[in-house]
Amino acid sequence: MTIKQPVSAPVATGVQDIPVQSEGYIFNHTMLRVKDAVKSLEFYTGVLGMTLLKHRSFPEAKFDLYFLAKLSEQERENLPSGDELKDFVSRQRSILELTHNYGTQDDADFHYHNGNSDPRGFGHICFSVPDLAAAVAWFDKNGVEFQKRPEDGTMKDIAFIKDPDGYWIEIIEINNNR
Repeated sequence: MTIKQPVSAPVATGVQDIPVQSEGYIFNHTMLRVKDAVKSLEFYTGVLGMTLLKHRSFPEAKFDLYFLAKLSEQERENLPSGDELKDFVSRQRSILELTHNYGTQDDADFHYHNGNSDPRGFGHICFSVPDLAAAVAWFDKNGVEFQKRPEDGTMKDIAFIKDPDGYWIEIIEINNNR
């Protein structure tokens, strides 16, 4: 048994109806490996304004996990705690999980593949912002590295910045991506 895709959804070869067995599934998070957890947390919280929702340490396996989300003011003001926070995290969409393997921050030659050089794979994550020009000014003020500024190339309505590990982050303006 399946559920029809919404009538207003785009049509493309390969798109299937929705299996009823998948009802209730939530695309919860994407994981990125990071070299230096402190630098990454500073960037994602202090520049992009994300909130740390969960931190798990696995010292026997020598890694930590950090789960961050971009919350609204209302969500920040009403953020639950304890077991309720754990349940809240599992119900969210668009969480970013940062995985830090101990010791990588101390190796000057260590780096992760960002997926945008050969062999290509993972490409980027994306943030939509209310004002692209204001966001670019904020990134400049904070010394954020750009892969592509809005004035570069033919696509003037997007930017790409890099996080401390060189992962690309697309920046688009809300309601301007038509």
